[in-house]
Amino acid sequence: MRNVNQILEAKGARIVAVPKEAPVLEVIRLMAEHHIGSVLVVQGGELLGIATERDYARKVILQGRSSSDTPVAQIMSSPVVTVGPTDTVQTCMAVMTDRKIRHLPVVEDGQLLGLISIGDLVKAVIEDQQHEIAQLQQYIAS
Repeated sequence: MRNVNQILEAKGARIVAVPKEAPVLEVIRLMAEHHIGSVLVVQGGELLGIATERDYARKVILQGRSSSDTPVAQIMSSPVVTVGPTDTVQTCMAVMTDRKIRHLPVVEDGQLLGLISIGDLVKAVIEDQQHEIAQLQQYIAS
């Protein structure tokens, strides 16, 4: 069973973040540039929130607001649900499905280590299943 730290090691612990004053347009550019669905909102090393594609759609597009005039602080989700590096994939899946969220910042001792997504978890589960199948096929063949 994999844990969050193993997922971060495999994908790289790249953190994409903006300050709370950043315009939403900057957040959208970062998401497009990095092919991601969320950006963390950080100020002075402190995690303040997370801005997601859903936040953008619900709080900017559907309300007719301007992406260039709206600060990310007005659309971000806060407080943020976080996980630790030793939490399991199953634990994270349960948190995401119970709370209907797609991204979880990884925090340990107040330090931001990275961000995992539902896609990262699904990939880890599939890879683990493929590994188990390969082992079973090898056992059956021998």
